Amino acid sequence: MVMETRVLRYFIKVAELNNLTKAAQQLHVTQPTLSRQIMELEQEVGVKLFDREKHQLHLNDAGVLFQQRAQTILALIDHTEDELQQGRDRLSGTINLGCVESSVAPYMMAIVQKFQEKYPQVSFRLFDGDGDTLRQRIDQGVCDMAALIQPVEVAKYNYLQLPVNDCWGLIMQKDDPLAKKKAVTAKDIYQLPLIIGRRNIVRDDLTDVLKLDPERLNIKVMVNLPENAKSLIESGHYYHLGIKGVFDQYDDSKLAFVPFSPEKVAGHVLAWRKNRQLGTVAQIFLQFITAQMAVAEKRSPKN
Repeated sequence: MVMETRVLRYFIKVAELNNLTKAAQQLHVTQPTLSRQIMELEQEVGVKLFDREKHQLHLNDAGVLFQQRAQTILALIDHTEDELQQGRDRLSGTINLGCVESSVAPYMMAIVQKFQEKYPQVSFRLFDGDGDTLRQRIDQGVCDMAALIQPVEVAKYNYLQLPVNDCWGLIMQKDDPLAKKKAVTAKDIYQLPLIIGRRNIVRDDLTDVLKLDPERLNIKVMVNLPENAKSLIESGHYYHLGIKGVFDQYDDSKLAFVPFSPEKVAGHVLAWRKNRQLGTVAQIFLQFITAQMAVAEKRSPKN
């Protein structure tokens, strides 16, 4: 079986658009030519790849599998061509990377620094924001990928679990009576004037785990960036329901962090859009992170 990469690219485009006429226009070939190429491809692999109805084509189960394999093959070919043209040591380009403000930020910046030491011609555009803002940027193609705090609506995204966790708790002035406690409970925070992140999915997950009654929470301010809340906390009139990573970034000796009881820990993921092929530089960056995580895991004392 000998397949031309050109035909694989034709197949990918038809699968993307579900329409031969539109695909032919974008590929700059005639519709009959494209139709014949798809039929010959199906004959070559020995199975139908599309279900046909009127002017629409839809991938069947075999077609979905073939699409995945074709994308992998083409990505590898493109990657190899890039390597032959420029060499890995001269890898260049720009990665658009989003990152929430949490303990994952210093972790990702350390990865960025190591990556640029190996590939000095690669630059980064960094975007901060809450999870909703960064997901929108991924959807719009503004960000190649983003480090997000869980929970994340993962249906639209591929993701890599990162080895970074954050503990949820209450951020307040250091001289507040609650700051003397080892942990705070639901009863402690009812009626407190709260600052909370605006992401509904995180708020719902948090109230569920901590058995909080959302109707009893005295939410005064919702923020998308934690830095906006700092001056309000320092006033002594507000309490920030947030994560330890935010408190660490505040780096303010006048503030204190007290964890929740029961403990609530949130993980982080590096997410990118499904069904959208990342550029070569972004793919190599993902491979680099995966390798760094594997090395760190091997060095872990538990191993």
